[in-house]
Amino acid sequence: MDITDFSDIAPFNDEEAAAALARVSLHPNVPWISKFLFPDKPNTFLGDVLKNIHTVDEFQQIVMSKAIQWVIDNTITEFTYDGLEKIKALGQPYLAMSNHRDIILDPALTQMVLFWNGLPETQICVGDNLLKHKTVELLIRSNRMIKVIRGISARELYLSSQVLSKYIRETITSGTGSVWIAQRQGRTKDGIDITEQGLLKMVDMSGTKDFVQNFMEVHIVPMSISYEYEPCDIMKARETLIKRNTGSYVKGEDEDLQSIMVGIKQKKGHVHLHVGDPLTEEEIREASFCDKNDRYQSIRHAVDRRVIQGYKLWKTNYMAYDIVHQGAKYASEYTRQDMEEFEGYIAQQLILAESTLDRQELRNELLHIYSNPVESKENL
Repeated sequence: MDITDFSDIAPFNDEEAAAALARVSLHPNVPWISKFLFPDKPNTFLGDVLKNIHTVDEFQQIVMSKAIQWVIDNTITEFTYDGLEKIKALGQPYLAMSNHRDIILDPALTQMVLFWNGLPETQICVGDNLLKHKTVELLIRSNRMIKVIRGISARELYLSSQVLSKYIRETITSGTGSVWIAQRQGRTKDGIDITEQGLLKMVDMSGTKDFVQNFMEVHIVPMSISYEYEPCDIMKARETLIKRNTGSYVKGEDEDLQSIMVGIKQKKGHVHLHVGDPLTEEEIREASFCDKNDRYQSIRHAVDRRVIQGYKLWKTNYMAYDIVHQGAKYASEYTRQDMEEFEGYIAQQLILAESTLDRQELRNELLHIYSNPVESKENL
């Protein structure tokens, strides 16, 4: 595939990645990160490794796999997954369409599962809001990240979406590789996983065939990632509450970077990744019989069903549901001690937000992050 037209958004090739990582090796924080990830090595280890990496594969195998393994070993009680046989049976590149709970970990843990099982890793769509820091951009684009441009005018967004759509389609149909994309822009803040219709329109923009063929040739594979303890939960609850009370929410300058670090370091309990069934030709053909916008709604519902069905409910979800509904519908899923510990956890998280926010309202938002997945399952 010729990516000359995509140089602004495409991941770095091997040569570009090697040059970028050599620059990153000079950053003053690298020795500290090295000691963090490789405690049994001298603090110059990571810098020396980065200077001598020649390919993207080397970077992922030597550095990124170690970094993600650290997260799994130190912040996750147990990480499980299922459904990989569906990718193997597909036998070709695909568009992984995943729910979005954490900025970095959702795609990173997905890559780790593919890496463990000897399957090709995907390229990953990431919003350019994460690329404000040059060092972060160099790291991310050396790690098979596709830049998704945001915060632009409607006209620019349309043109940018055309380029992104064409890049994704050509990457998949040429056999170059698979692509991971979140089902919506930005993380789910309320625990409700819904695919944005605009995302599906973007995917379709570059199609040169009929509606059915356009969607069939990108092989959409819905995925669900489920955290027992939601990364950045209190930050999400705070944002939702402020937005509801004031009508808008303005992020701090380094808030995305802060969210990445909190998501990485926060204890997450059990985590599960489910790979759903690829969308079928029958589902896409059925959608094609609908009017223009209803076509995308039909595809959206098909993806949403897969994501919600594949979402694994934890005792935190059941406890939050029973607290919100002031009942004991799911009492068999947890013990009294579990409930006391969860109530204690919620109380501790509330302390982290500014005291000017109404505690009861904030607690309610926080509990709904955990209870809403149960509601979604019930509503299926």
